[in-house]
Amino acid sequence: MNTTSAAPTFDWRGRADALAVDGRAFLGGRRAAAGTGLTRPTISPIDGRVLAELAACGAHDVDIAVAAARRAFPEWSRLGAEKRKELLLALAALMEQHADELALLETLDSGKPILQTTTVDVPGAISTLRWYAEAADKQNGELPAVPPGATALVTREPLGVVAAIVPWNFPLEIAVWKLAPALASGNTVVLKPAEQTSLSVLRLAELAAEAGFPDGVLNIITGTGREVGAALAHHMDVDALAFTGSTAVSRTLLEASGRSNLKRLSLEAGGKSSNIIFADTADLPEAAAKAAFGAFYNQGQVCSANSRILVQRDIHDEFAALLVDAAAGYRPADPLAGLEGNGALISSAHANDVEGWIRRGRADGEVLFGGERREIRGSDAYLEPTLLGGLGSDHDVHRDEIFGPVAVLHPFDSEEEAVRLANATDYGLAASVWTSNLSRGHRVAGELLAGTVSVNTVDALGNTTPFGGFKQSGFGRDLSLHAFDNYTAPKTTWIQFG
Repeated sequence: MNTTSAAPTFDWRGRADALAVDGRAFLGGRRAAAGTGLTRPTISPIDGRVLAELAACGAHDVDIAVAAARRAFPEWSRLGAEKRKELLLALAALMEQHADELALLETLDSGKPILQTTTVDVPGAISTLRWYAEAADKQNGELPAVPPGATALVTREPLGVVAAIVPWNFPLEIAVWKLAPALASGNTVVLKPAEQTSLSVLRLAELAAEAGFPDGVLNIITGTGREVGAALAHHMDVDALAFTGSTAVSRTLLEASGRSNLKRLSLEAGGKSSNIIFADTADLPEAAAKAAFGAFYNQGQVCSANSRILVQRDIHDEFAALLVDAAAGYRPADPLAGLEGNGALISSAHANDVEGWIRRGRADGEVLFGGERREIRGSDAYLEPTLLGGLGSDHDVHRDEIFGPVAVLHPFDSEEEAVRLANATDYGLAASVWTSNLSRGHRVAGELLAGTVSVNTVDALGNTTPFGGFKQSGFGRDLSLHAFDNYTAPKTTWIQFG
């Protein structure tokens, strides 16, 4: 990810003040209020302003959305890959035309810096959508070997109605990670955004309708996990569910699948990723800069954040000093004005939770950098990036996902100890390794229990590589051609001639 280019000179705050936002759901090709007429405010963590009144949907609205998706499925699945590709590319073009609007909605809703949403989040979502559009007509079947007198065809068939539940940390990007391969392969989608960050994907659905998507192909239903998420998880006419979020919620979705129709699940759950810095690292300042990025980018609200920084003892103090300097670049600033630094956390309540972790780290160890709450534009949802040290490897800060700008520094002596410490977690989403020894890089990467191991960088991902985890980080993969496996199943047609 590149966040170094300057955002265009623009009065983002003036545009935000003039923005009119529609908070109704998008069902069956049009905006719709909740069946009960109830709404709830969505509040910007940047300054506490009410951005919109979101439709507070419930189980009845889920039934309407799923029924619309079911009606649309035959037409969409039989449309043909070439036509689906054309429509997805048209949507990507419209997203590009409205990129500033989508970025502003994303920043206001989530507290991300406008520099990040204009240069990373929205361009990333557009890139992913285009990639899957281009892949739509390039999925080949198989002609397996069978006895003489017969021919067998193996085709990849769409599953039907896909429900997607996405988190608040990357609202638009992760939504596209789910819906792009699902739609490209012929499924219809009911997507539930996080209740804190629904605005960009609601606008995305309007753009899909403008691009020519048939009614019901893409539905956005707003509401809480307890109401809407549970109804989708238990729905007997939802064929697959794709989720990114916590491990605790992933468990409830597994239970719901078992108690309903055994719907296909792909679950990207929590993480507690390690970044191992060996003494033979060629460029320590670069490693420190990337370590700060890996721990504090997006206010540390990243499931694969490299928040456990393990440093070989010979270079521990030198690296710590470099890391402290690098962390200073992630101090919070006004997300609509600053060209550097972090934004707000998702809410004051979440900032309270993260601040509680900092207090625990301060009580049992030491704060090497940061640790303070900040108020900007009347909001106290801002926290300094915080580096903790002096904590035992079994401390909760090492083990639990904090989901905020908090990292812990810990020394190690040997390669074996580094691997043991890195693997001493219930999660297995990501890890990073820094070394100038190619053999060590391969060896350690092979021993780490993680879905992605980045060597001499952090948190590497791209449209062509699968993203997901092992252990309690879930199963299934986003991104790459492997994501099609979440939304399709192989079908055998056996033709006997003799």
